[in-house]
Amino acid sequence: MEATVAITEAQQKKVKPDPETLKFGKTFTDHMFTMDYTSDLGWIQPEIKPYAPVEIDPAAMVFHYSQSVFEGLKAYKNPNGEAVLFRPEENFKRLNRSNKRLSIPPINEELALDYLKQLIELEKDWIPSAEGTSLYIRPFVIATEPSLQVAPAHNYKFFIILSPVGSYYPEGIHPVSIMVEDHFTRAARGGTGTAKTGGNYSAGYNAQAKAASEGHAQVLWLDGVEKKYVEEVGSMNVFFKINGEIVTPQLNDSILQGVTRKSVIELLKHWNIPVSERKIPMQEIFDAYESGELEEAFGSGTAAVISPIGELTWKDSTMIVNGRKTGEVTKSLYQTLTQIQTGKQEDPFGWTVKI
Repeated sequence: MEATVAITEAQQKKVKPDPETLKFGKTFTDHMFTMDYTSDLGWIQPEIKPYAPVEIDPAAMVFHYSQSVFEGLKAYKNPNGEAVLFRPEENFKRLNRSNKRLSIPPINEELALDYLKQLIELEKDWIPSAEGTSLYIRPFVIATEPSLQVAPAHNYKFFIILSPVGSYYPEGIHPVSIMVEDHFTRAARGGTGTAKTGGNYSAGYNAQAKAASEGHAQVLWLDGVEKKYVEEVGSMNVFFKINGEIVTPQLNDSILQGVTRKSVIELLKHWNIPVSERKIPMQEIFDAYESGELEEAFGSGTAAVISPIGELTWKDSTMIVNGRKTGEVTKSLYQTLTQIQTGKQEDPFGWTVKI
């Protein structure tokens, strides 16, 4: 397969949205990328074409057995007006890890990144430049073979769609309230928790609705067996600062390997701040709070980058973290990562990719 892609430009271009009114995932650009897979020919027909609805057979296996995976990353504009990606190679590596877990054929990561660059080059005028805005990138793969057999499909389609998004914190970064979920389970070891697949997210809607009804922004998941160990927060990985040390749950078969999580750990080590990945009992978090050693808590993910946690509710107890104020380490991580992503600060790690 060559790194060439057929490009068909849209005859009519959409009106660009007002950056001040952008909502997450509601507006889409003029073009999208698609590529097909057949068991006989492999991945074929890469093309960029006008964004449009897709015709698909009602018996397509994605509808019946949820054989699908997706990714999420962003493009930014740096001060020179250039389009910049943040660690995109990590997202395509993770896409292939998800593919493997869902029995989907792997994609060529280097070619996928090249195709993405060509799509971004065509759509670079869609990247908003207002503070906190970006172009959200959604690569995904679905099983398209029309069959009701319970087996991996023989046909797939790989898409990349783009959506300009507003600032996650339009009024500034602020701590959120989190409910610790001790009934529902997001994932268990040996399941699909480490894969980025849709079912992991829809399975959390019940718990999220319960949390929202009680005034919480997110759910903190515990392990699926003992309901004892901290795993992750909704769509984010989670970190705690306890007595000067940053701790985060170690990776296992039920925790997503976040790209922002990896960047946070590498940045903390660069700053010589103690950081460890290990099993964290929820009781340890509560005990640290009771003793005054729970100093900060935050989540990390593509959408918010860093989301400070100001309150944790577990069983009948509510823990107020750092007086519901954003901690110094949390603030530094947010500022540094966002400034590296947008090219406003030097990137000593080689994380950013200019297009």
